[in-house]
This record gives sequence, structure tokens and C-alpha cells, in this order.
Amino acid sequence: MKTHKEKMKGWLAGFFVAGTLFCSCSDKSGEVIPTDYVNPFIGASTNIQAAGAYHGLGKTYPGAVVPYGAVQVSPNTITGGDNGSGYSYEHRTIEGFAFTQMSGVGWYGDLGNLLVMPTVGKMHTNSGKENGVEGYRSAYDKASEKATAGYYKVFLTDYQVNVEATASLHSGMLRFTYPQSKQARIQIDLARRVGGTSTFQAVKVIDEHTIEGRMECTPEGGGWGNGDGKANYTVYFYTQFSKPLKDFGFWEVTVPEGQSRKREFIESAAFQELTSQARIVRNVREFQGKHIGFFMEFDTEVGEEVLLKSGISYVSESGAELNLKKEIADWNFEKIREQARNQWEVALSKIKVRGGSEEQKWIFYTALYHTMIDPRIFADVDGKYVGADGKVHESDRFTKRTIFSGWDVFRSQMPLQTIINPSLVNDLLWSLTTMAEESGNSYYERWEFLNAYSGCMLGNPAISVLADAYAKDICQLNMDKAYAYADKTSKMFGNSALGYSLNPSSISKTLEYAYTEWCMSRLAEAMGKHEDAEYYAKLSQSYRNLYDTEKHCFRPREADGSFEAWPAKGILQEGYGCTECNEYQQRWFVPHDIQGMVELMGGIEQVVADLDTLFAKTPVDFLWNAYYNHANEPVHHIPYLYNRLGEPWKTQKCSRFICDNAYHNSVEGLVGNEDVGQMSAWYVLSACGLYPICPGDTRYEITSPLFDEVSIQVGNNKTFVIKTYHNSSENVYIQSARLNGKQYSKCYLDYKDIMKGGLLELDMAAIPNEKWGK
Repeated sequence: MKTHKEKMKGWLAGFFVAGTLFCSCSDKSGEVIPTDYVNPFIGASTNIQAAGAYHGLGKTYPGAVVPYGAVQVSPNTITGGDNGSGYSYEHRTIEGFAFTQMSGVGWYGDLGNLLVMPTVGKMHTNSGKENGVEGYRSAYDKASEKATAGYYKVFLTDYQVNVEATASLHSGMLRFTYPQSKQARIQIDLARRVGGTSTFQAVKVIDEHTIEGRMECTPEGGGWGNGDGKANYTVYFYTQFSKPLKDFGFWEVTVPEGQSRKREFIESAAFQELTSQARIVRNVREFQGKHIGFFMEFDTEVGEEVLLKSGISYVSESGAELNLKKEIADWNFEKIREQARNQWEVALSKIKVRGGSEEQKWIFYTALYHTMIDPRIFADVDGKYVGADGKVHESDRFTKRTIFSGWDVFRSQMPLQTIINPSLVNDLLWSLTTMAEESGNSYYERWEFLNAYSGCMLGNPAISVLADAYAKDICQLNMDKAYAYADKTSKMFGNSALGYSLNPSSISKTLEYAYTEWCMSRLAEAMGKHEDAEYYAKLSQSYRNLYDTEKHCFRPREADGSFEAWPAKGILQEGYGCTECNEYQQRWFVPHDIQGMVELMGGIEQVVADLDTLFAKTPVDFLWNAYYNHANEPVHHIPYLYNRLGEPWKTQKCSRFICDNAYHNSVEGLVGNEDVGQMSAWYVLSACGLYPICPGDTRYEITSPLFDEVSIQVGNNKTFVIKTYHNSSENVYIQSARLNGKQYSKCYLDYKDIMKGGLLELDMAAIPNEKWGK
């Protein structure tokens, strides 16, 4: 184990190797096959001890999904706790395979609905616990566990059943291979939910191969934020079995009146005892209740395959049926698996890389894969979706999408998508705008989850995405309506009352609101609203009102204008006016006015020295720390500030070092929560040699690419290529550049330069060229 001193050697020294799954995955021409470089186990751990912080590691899941699909068929190893994906690699038992999951989230997760488990022998109606409490969960052979793009498999040792999963956009399929048994079955726990339980379930047998039903998930059942996220959704299912329903039934748990359904109870021994005493009901074809399950029993021969497929809808049972019949009409598991792989191949081929190490390719394409999970499709195949008013709507003008982890994804994930999937960003903005309208709230939510105004985190990230998309000319929505909602949002959550925001998180709020107030000024100016533009431009300078010239840092102010008392750890005190960071980390978030920030902080020389110290004191493993804490979003733009301070070679060194040391081809390969694509999008952009400091401004900083060549599909059959010469792990510094054959001395590109296609050539060497890019 490394000592503390060894960890603190800093970004200028050290080399850390941690990776798995090395092989050459190219076709005969040497062309990289992107799907062969996807390792869904990267980040698939919630382990707090390994992370060294309560936030845990990546919190991704390894199950089957297609790009932006509504269905994710994935193993679940745990219910409860801060385990948003329902899975953690170090767990040694699996409690079932759910058809919905969240990727990389903290704050107590949600979904994990329609939990299916193949069992053999005695039937249990409780899940059991990994610490030895008996239930329907099973140990599994870790060596048998495999995950690729659109496919997952594992062998359950307690039942001697092999499980395989694949998925389509709105549907999924499981294939179970059983031993010989007179007591084989499939169980479906309809109450189960990652962060609690659904609070009402109904199921109906339609014919000898089909059931349908629904699971109502309300805040009373926990879920997102353990209920504080206000998640209120219904999952409808239409499920078919390859084996006929000859012997089937239901189980029902009698939940005491007034009993909490949230995570504290479902994590308890009392919950296991209660659910183990469920009433078994047979000889009926329809059942409903507050905590029920369904099972079917049958005989099996050695190696007999039994398949289950299910359509999922958030609209209706008929919607779930239509989704399944449109997508998985037969029982050809291999065909669906191949279709899923092909969908991923098309999606991931939007960026092709050459050169680099095998490790870097695995990390890159898995990162790109993780950026294509959300915002997921929320509408059925016919375009129908449930709006924030609880009513069914239909649209052919956009695809309704959900799960906007705003505070995270406005920084890298959405700017990446504006390049490779601009229509997706337009869909998201349509979706957030219709939500504002249908809900009657007329403002943009900062962390949207299945129509819920969860209120999670801070800032006005939807305004950032809107202003960025408008500046890039990819908005196709009613901009008058969108502007009105953005204007109301800024006035509800902003710095207008005092010129700064109060605690909690005074510094974080003030700086983030100042940034989106700048976004509003840009948007207003572009739309000809000059008075609004002037109003918001003044508010964008609100960050100055928290700066203490005596302490040379930002400090939270009280309502009377006085500073909050100075903390014991000073600028390193996490939580002192900040959310999930300290002042030393948050202070750099003035992306819209870097020149003003520099002047406020004492000039370029002082700011560069402070940045140098920040990185020099950062531990090499990049786990949670008080300096450059890559495990969390507030710092993600900081390495690129050197480009704006006249020392772009330091950006090149930093970005390469972070790519090499904060990301690995292993379960522990993400040092912090994936956060719905943000952590991975940072890597994708940085590995390509581009990064946006300030969404809303169309400038992308140039840094040192990891690969010899990066080809990006930018629409209309155009490709933007970034090509390096003499690139290597030592040659990280840009010596000179050419854009479309002409010498190029700037350390940034404009969005339009990227989107019209072309060629950026970079000459690399081991020694910085301190004149290029200044």
C-alpha cells in the first residue's frame, strides 16, 4: 500500500498501472472495432472503502442496454443504501435481473424494476441478504461473469442456472439454462426497487405464455433521494415466457398499516422476516396489492433453455405490448444480441481512433459507451409519453427523453453531444421545455428524473445547455417559450435579490448562478432582448461580491453582508459555502469571465502559481482529495485554464496525466461517480484533444490527444480529424499545428470549425513549446 507521502508526490511524477482485458481488437485492415473495446465493468462498484470517500466509485452497471435505451437488463446485487445502480462488483450474490437501472448516480438510486430471478428447489419470497440471510438470491461464479456491449451473462451457483441478458430500445430478453429439476421456476418480484419499493402492483395472466401489469413507484416507497427526489412514476410491463404457464401463482406480503416503505426498512432484518412470510396465492389469473410477486414453476431437462422477454413502458400495458411486439417478435436471443451489438457499433463509430495503447482504447470506447446511456428514451415506439401533468402526450417533432443530471452533465457530456449527437441535445431541450409547460411550473428543473422536479444539486444547468445549443444553432424548439422559462428559472434561482446567494452553499450557488446569468445575457442578446442582456450581464458579475481581499478567496456571506466565520481548515474546508467541494476547488468556476477572475485574484502570475500548487498537491491516484479532486465535477474545467493564462503546455501535461492516472481499464477505473455520462465525457473529449471551459461560448480548448488520429463524424457526412505526429507517452507537448493545411497558432477551435469538417494536425515532442498557443 502506498504511504500518504507517496500518494502526494503530485502530478509531475509517478506512474500508476491498473488495467485488465488487454487484447488486440481490430479487423484485418487494422481498423479498430469499437464494440470490441467496451468493458461495462469499468466503474461498476459502489465501494466506499476503495474510493476513500462516502461517494464511492463509478456506480455504473454491467447489464445489457442499447444506445439511449429505455430498458437496461442488468444484475442487481443489493437493495438499499447509496447504491444507485443496484450492483457492486465485489458483492458475491445476485438477487435478480432488473429491466430498468440508473447509471453512476449517488443520492440513493431508483428504478431496478421488474426483478426477475430463476430459481430451483425451495421457493423463497424474500430476497435474502449477502451476510447469510437465506432468500431467493444466489451466489454466482465470478469467473463466469461476462459483459459486452448489449450482452451480459453469469452462472448462478446456488441454482446451477446460466443467465444471459440482452436488450433493445424498449424491451429486453433473458435466457436461462437450467439443470435437470422437478422444481424449476421463474420468480418476478414486482415490489422491488433499488432505493425502496414500489407501493402498488398489479399483474394479469393474459394467455398461457403472457402476463402484463404495472408497478407504481411513489416517494412513499423511497427511491430517488429516498423519497426526497419526488420520483412518482409507473412502470408497465408486457412479459412473455417461452415455456407455457401451466403452474403459476402469486405471493403477497402483508405490509402493516403505517409501515415506512423507504430504504431504512427494506435494509432491515425485519423486512426480510416480513417478506419471507408472504402468502402464496394460486388458482387466480389476476392479482394486485401493495407488495406482491409472480412465479411460474416447471420441470426442466439438463441444459434446457427457458426464455423470458418483456416490453417496458411508462405509458400503459398496451404501450409495453406494442414495444415488445415491434422489437422482439420471436424468441431468437442471438438475433437480438447481434442487433444490440450492431446498434452500438454504429453509435460508437462516430469517433474512430488510431494509435494509442490497448489500455487507452478500452478506456476510451467504454467511456464513449457510458456517454450514450442517458438522456434515455422516455416515449414508446409510437411516440406516446407521460407528461409532467400525468397525461399521455404524443410527439412526432422530437423524441421525449429523461434523466438529466444537470449539475454534472452541462460541463462535458452535453458539449460532447453537441458535436456527435446534436439532435439528442435538441430532444433533451424539447423534453425539458415540454416538462416545464405540462407541469404548470413554467421553469426548468436542474435534475430531472422521469418528470420529477427533484431539486437535486444546485445551479441552473438547463440554461447552460439551452444557451450552448442556441449559440451553436442546433435548437429547433419554440425559443420564445424556452426563453420565458429560462428567464423565470433565473429569477427564481439566482443572485438578483442580494447580488449573491445565501447559505447553504453560498459560494457554489453564487458562482454557478453568475455563470448561468451570463448564459442568459448571451441568449438575450442573440434574441434581440437588449435590456435583458444588460440586466443579466450585470448579474453575471455577482461572483465578485463574495471575494474577501483580506483572505484572498471567496467566502459565504450572511444576509446582512457579513462573512461567515472562518473555518478551521480555511480554504480546504469541504462544505464551507460549497457543495461537495471546498473553496480552493470551487473558486475557479468563473468560466464566463476568466480575465475578471484573474484580476480579482491578484493577476496572472499569482493565479498560475495557485494552480501549480493545486496540482502539485494532488495525489497521484486522484481519489477524493482536497486539491484537484477529479472524482467530482466542480474541478473538471480547471486543467484547461492554463490555455487562458498563456501557458497552454501545462494544460497539455495536466490533461494527459489525468487521463493516464484517473482512468483505468478496471472495475476501479473511475475515481468518482460516473454521474450519468459526465466523468466519461471528460475523458472522451480530453483524449480527443478538445475541451469546453465555458458552455455557451463556442470555444473548445486544444490539448494533447492520446491517439495518433481521431476521426469524429460531425454530421452531413462530414468528418473532423485530429492527427498527431511523433505522439507518445513522453511526447505530450504540442510544438506546432496546422488547420486544413495552414499554420495554426491558436490553442482553441471554434465549434463551427469542428462541425464543418476538416483536419487539425499537431506536431508533438517531449519538451514544451512555450511559444505555441499563447
